[in-house]
Amino acid sequence: MKALLALEDGKTFDCMSFTGAGETSGEVVFNTSMSGYQEVLTDPSYRGQMVVMTYPLIGNYGVNPDDVESDRIHVAAFIVREYQDTPSNHRSTQTLRDYLRAQNILGIEGLDTRALTRHIRTAGAMRAMISTRDLDPISLSARARLTPKMEGQDHASSVTCDRPYFWASEQRRFIENSALSSSVWRYRGTRPKVAAFDFGVKYNILRCLENAGCEILVVPAETPAETIKALNPDGVFLSNGPGDPEPLGYAVSTIRSLLGYKPMFGICLGIQLLGLALGGRTYKLKFGHHGANQPVQDLATGKVAVTSQNHGFAVDVNSLDPDQVEVTHINLNDRTVEGFRHRALPVFAVQYHPEAAPGPHDANYLFADFVTLMKENN
Repeated sequence: MKALLALEDGKTFDCMSFTGAGETSGEVVFNTSMSGYQEVLTDPSYRGQMVVMTYPLIGNYGVNPDDVESDRIHVAAFIVREYQDTPSNHRSTQTLRDYLRAQNILGIEGLDTRALTRHIRTAGAMRAMISTRDLDPISLSARARLTPKMEGQDHASSVTCDRPYFWASEQRRFIENSALSSSVWRYRGTRPKVAAFDFGVKYNILRCLENAGCEILVVPAETPAETIKALNPDGVFLSNGPGDPEPLGYAVSTIRSLLGYKPMFGICLGIQLLGLALGGRTYKLKFGHHGANQPVQDLATGKVAVTSQNHGFAVDVNSLDPDQVEVTHINLNDRTVEGFRHRALPVFAVQYHPEAAPGPHDANYLFADFVTLMKENN
């Protein structure tokens, strides 16, 4: 079925919908991963965005229920060069087409994704619309310019859990907010108890925390500091999540109140919120970091890790107080902040995704570092 992708700057791409009729809008970004499209689709950090895969053939290994990173698809649309409708994978239980259709997500193919990616790299990530009904380039581009921008919106509130839950062995056991107290923890003794803020957390982060020996209680994004203190955890985790961190004033205030209370570890959106809580600023990147091949250097050792990333905003290094905060990691592509730690408090964070999914596992050791920090400070 014929479709049209129109960017807000007037650039358009003729294409075909492989999921049927539909229309959607969002910010267009590109992902450089060669595999892992199901993890990309279900990553809550993509809320409000239409994802272009730079690898040309997508769909060839189908989808399965084990590779999801949340309970649903979060991308606004999926854009590929060529869709393959005949999966070749013993783990596949469904085609990508049927998976997208079941959740009313538009998928398009047949456009020059290389040209689209190069345009975004030059002009920056921008709003767009895809339609199978409105095929007029001028009309659709004008409508794209009327859609909301990513900046200034709280997307985390639309992807966070609505009530707390324990994560264990791939299962979620929900509890009521009224039950949150130190008595809810099941395990006593040396197993670290982690209160994990869900700003759009990926399942593989929870798997990695569990594999590191933690008992994890996931709490909604707007959980106040007083509730966390009533839980008396051994550590506080700040998850990844979508969009602009600055509208999340409630989270920044909570994090500021928890600084120094217990060891704290942040990932992706978590580092941005932590940076704001420490008095820093954030800013929007031109086209963001989305993929599984971002080189990050550890400034203490000089070692370089290849990392998985998905974010459109970053912490302004010049806004951090060097007497309080030490930058620990930088991105070797654009020198942006990829990690920092507090010089006096047991607090550290990284911008990349050490849990991968998809991507390399070079940085998985950070979960063990968090466990060590909790044991040393409790």
